[in-house]
Amino acid sequence: MGRIATGDPHSPVAEAMAVSGGRIVGLGSVDELDGLTGPSTTRLAPDGVVIPGLIEPHAHVWVSLLTLDWTDVSHAACPRIDDVVAALRAAAAATAPGQYVLAKLFDPSLYPGEPALTRDILDRVASDRPLVVLNASMHFAYANSAALAAAGITDASPQPAGGTLEKVDGRLTGIVGESPAVMMLLAPLPHPSADDIARGIRQVLTEFAGRGVTSMREAMSGTLAGVSEVAMLHRLNGAARLPVRVSTAQFSALPGCATPAEVAAMWKAAGVTPFSGDEMVRADAWKIVADGSNQGRSGYFLQPYLGETSGGHANWTPEGLREVMRAGLDDGWQLMVHTNGDAAVEFALEAAEELLPARDGDLRHRFEHASVTTDDQLTRMAAAGVSPSFLMDHVYYWGAAFRDTILGEARAARLDRLASAYRAGLRPSIHSDYNVTIVHPLRSARTAVLRRLDADGSVLAPDERVSPAEALAAITTHAAWQIHADDRGMLRPGMRADFAVVDADPWTADPEGWAEIGAQETYIDGVAAFSG
Repeated sequence: MGRIATGDPHSPVAEAMAVSGGRIVGLGSVDELDGLTGPSTTRLAPDGVVIPGLIEPHAHVWVSLLTLDWTDVSHAACPRIDDVVAALRAAAAATAPGQYVLAKLFDPSLYPGEPALTRDILDRVASDRPLVVLNASMHFAYANSAALAAAGITDASPQPAGGTLEKVDGRLTGIVGESPAVMMLLAPLPHPSADDIARGIRQVLTEFAGRGVTSMREAMSGTLAGVSEVAMLHRLNGAARLPVRVSTAQFSALPGCATPAEVAAMWKAAGVTPFSGDEMVRADAWKIVADGSNQGRSGYFLQPYLGETSGGHANWTPEGLREVMRAGLDDGWQLMVHTNGDAAVEFALEAAEELLPARDGDLRHRFEHASVTTDDQLTRMAAAGVSPSFLMDHVYYWGAAFRDTILGEARAARLDRLASAYRAGLRPSIHSDYNVTIVHPLRSARTAVLRRLDADGSVLAPDERVSPAEALAAITTHAAWQIHADDRGMLRPGMRADFAVVDADPWTADPEGWAEIGAQETYIDGVAAFSG
């Protein structure tokens, strides 16, 4: 097959690879594998380098497909806050009266003064139709008066459990925070049709495959269509194989359920149980969101944010967090707990230390993002059997904001501590949190090696830089291990023949150029899944 980079440190390169029944049966020279070929053998000689299929261990397919066609008001698309308002005005002008104006990826932390989009500002953009803007973190949304009214949210509305309807002097500002409140705001939106869902899922997963990804974890299943989402994925795959294998994490808070036990019962009644499914779509985890967004100042910290008296808050009481964790553990799920601030890590870690020792099995529980941690917490995570998955491009995109305006230099230096996680004996992965950032594992791995900031080119916490091999393990073997896919992430006899054909070998190339390495094709079980 030409040049092959196996990702196996014991046998890093090969000239040829033999595949049978979807698995690798041989690796070596052409002469060594000659006996494995016959008259019916299909030979491939791709023009590029064959590497293990990359693993995306935390991304959001469902909420992302909901916003696929929304107006992009990200900092990249709108470098000034005036550009955001102009883009919203243009979107409103192009929208029929009475129809929603919808925009995504707004992030006030990247603008001077961290300006918010209040209802008063958005009412001036559009007063005759609902307007909703989703924050890049997906933890916040911004609404005009018409959108609040359409959702039945009034100044008298009580705060939803785990969410926030921001009010000043008893009046709604139009800013809502965390999933329960955001879901209230978005509830009146027309749900996409079955055809739109199918198109959107394939579009998103094809984008992933175009970056060399062959397996991914959908990090919060149930947010758009409830427990039916997993069945939809199976139906789509049955109609035509998906371009990427999907592992699902079932959300532990669903509308209409008063307790985590009721949510667990709904998933079970739908036939979604731990490790149910097949080789293309499998249910693996129980998703819990312990706090909010650091750049949105709702992540939970031990010390206040710069210029504030609050360090954010937890989304659960201590008793509530244990209840929701038990609901997942009792059914045998891997726990996947969103923890952004160091207080959220401590909050979840104390609960894990209490609950996990009595449980059996190698479930490989995870803390998602684990954005700001202490040495003690990483050591205790290793002892508790919890591994972190870092949103590595937090450093690239938001590192300067964390350092200068949100957390301060000392805490920013504790952001996404991949090197420290390795030193603590952990098996960390790195992820995109799509669509918080784009799926581009090799670029995220570059950030792990360089820790260079997009804003000013400086290096954040140079002692947290990792070796190229460690960064690549975090998007291959370690990420595969975290999603219970031990037969992927490396090319070795007995492993699945999931691989990508790329422009250059990242194991030997300068990490500076990893973001420019393009994926030409991907294969699942040795069968073409994507061609660029």
